[in-house]
Amino acid sequence: MTQTHLLRALMLGTALTLALAGCNTVYVNPTVSDQAAGLDVRVLPITRENVLLANRAPYAPRSLPEVFSVTAGGGSPRGAGTLPEAPVIPQQNPGTLQLRPPPDAGAVPYRIGVGDVLRLATRGQSDAVQDLTGALPSQGQRNDYTVRDDGAIAIPEIGALRLEGLTLDQAEAAVFQRMIESGIDPTFSLEVTGFNSKRVSVGGNVGNPALVPITLNTLNLGQALTVAGGITARDAQFASIRIYRDGTLYQIPLADFYAQPGLQNTTLAAGDAVYVDTSYDLDRALEYYTQQINLIGLRRADRTQALNELGAEIGLRRAALDEQRSNFMARRELGAEERDYVYLAGEVTRQSRYALPYGQQASLADVLYDSGGFNTSTGNPAQIYVLRPSTNPAEFGAVTAWHLDARNAVNFTLATQFLMRPDDIIFIETQPITVWNRTIQQSIPSLLGSVAAATQ
Repeated sequence: MTQTHLLRALMLGTALTLALAGCNTVYVNPTVSDQAAGLDVRVLPITRENVLLANRAPYAPRSLPEVFSVTAGGGSPRGAGTLPEAPVIPQQNPGTLQLRPPPDAGAVPYRIGVGDVLRLATRGQSDAVQDLTGALPSQGQRNDYTVRDDGAIAIPEIGALRLEGLTLDQAEAAVFQRMIESGIDPTFSLEVTGFNSKRVSVGGNVGNPALVPITLNTLNLGQALTVAGGITARDAQFASIRIYRDGTLYQIPLADFYAQPGLQNTTLAAGDAVYVDTSYDLDRALEYYTQQINLIGLRRADRTQALNELGAEIGLRRAALDEQRSNFMARRELGAEERDYVYLAGEVTRQSRYALPYGQQASLADVLYDSGGFNTSTGNPAQIYVLRPSTNPAEFGAVTAWHLDARNAVNFTLATQFLMRPDDIIFIETQPITVWNRTIQQSIPSLLGSVAAATQ
């Protein structure tokens, strides 16, 4: 082939390519125009004022099912139920009674235990005098808290605080430290108003058998018997006071109790069982104390079982909630649940649809960047559109094209304020150079074919 023929073929191919690119017959570039298949298209710029106008379109986001807003819940364990009565010990004629007093428990500081009720008084409105003296105002808040089974109390704004086993001074120091850490005014007072964790049981020949609490002050034998209504035994010669402590049975004949005042001041310890008896049968007395211990064990075992039952019930409720939530998630994945979608077209990273979230609204920026955004080398940042068809039948399907010119990156702040509506279409036009490149890419095979034919 001569040089003239080759030059002629190249000129022919180039002219053909330019002609095809100029009339867009090789590559069709989608754009937004004022008319589309007979539909009116209204192009409005996205400005701060128009964002308010666009966001006025009514829309209520779909809500998650109620099962996602409920919890398995808690509850209270059932009670211990009816317990057996204490055994009745028959009267017997005693022999000689021996004095075996228990060792004095001594004065020990009271330590907070499970079931105790603590009263926390905090500062309310105060005047200048109270501010100077540090006294709590009479209008201060006073709240009672019961020490839970885990040894803690739950104080609003502070949270759970374990106080079991602490003295009152140690408890005040712990509350003070927690208030400081929580940024709360540490002006308060703390006192025990319900002594329920440490008791002494008093029974037998007394006016009113009772469980006598041990308070901040030590409890002696005479005080415990007085609280229980006093001794009702008619003949002190044949009566005795028996004290069961830590597996050992002690005995104080009633005659010695009256004759020696020091015995009345015998300090009792938590868990002591005091029984005023006119029987000399120690086995019978031991049976009574054993029965008391069994009652305590029965209460604890029944409470443990009740807590286990409550835990199992909460577990079943939680499993049912998890199953309902899992079923909803599966239905959603299979497309069986209705959703509101926004569609992405044009020069986006991936043409797809975006599901609007439950319970809240999504912005144009949310949809764009959650879906990967767009490539500025192919997409034209000056031609970003949100195509929104009218829901008014009187407008015959007119479309509003909300136009965002993002050549100035500051305008992307408007994208964070522009709220999406169901069936919105986000469309990004193509860069002019991208149109040209794609036209060339599609025309190269034709050019090569023309050159090949011209060289033959």
